[in-house]
Amino acid sequence: MPEKLHALIIILIIGAVTLATRLLPPLIFSKSEKVPDVILYLGKVVPYTAMGLLIVYCLKDVSVFTGSHGLPEIIALAVVAGTYLWKRNSILSVVAGTVVYMLLVQKVF
Repeated sequence: MPEKLHALIIILIIGAVTLATRLLPPLIFSKSEKVPDVILYLGKVVPYTAMGLLIVYCLKDVSVFTGSHGLPEIIALAVVAGTYLWKRNSILSVVAGTVVYMLLVQKVF
């Protein structure tokens, strides 16, 4: 199978799955029936779990015994946490942390 066709098929499948995840909940839980408590609970805890998982994934290869000793990562993590506590805006926090991290690892300072 040619590479471009293979890539197109993958993109179409990903698009279909994404669309299905957006369309199924309103079809499964109509406005007339109550949403199960377990679904409401998952809606509250999954975002925090996903963020925790991303933090662990991002920091798993940081070595405190070599190189910069993890200082860029620690500083960027502090910027993300501080920005979020200050503005309560997730996107701003992630962007600020990413910019600070990239500046630190590129040795701009």
